[in-house]
Amino acid sequence: MRRSSSTIPFGYELDDANMELLTPVPEQLEALDKVAKLITDQALSLREGALWLEFETGRKLSHMGLKKIVDKRNG
Repeated sequence: MRRSSSTIPFGYELDDANMELLTPVPEQLEALDKVAKLITDQALSLREGALWLEFETGRKLSHMGLKKIVDKRNG
C-alpha cells in the first residue's frame, strides 16, 4: 500500500526498505476485525473497543478514529 499522508493507519507500519510504502501488520488487522464486529453488533462501545485494541496490540487508537474505521467498513 502506498503512503498517502503523514499518518500511519492502524494495522500498518512503514516499510523498512521504502519509506513511501506501508506494510500490513496482520496481528493488528485481525484485532481490528474482531473489535469492529463487536462494535457493529453493539457488544462493545467505541471507547471499550479502543482500549481493548491498545491492550491487545500495544498501539493506541482513539475512539473517534475507531468510529471512522468502523463506519467506513460498514459504509
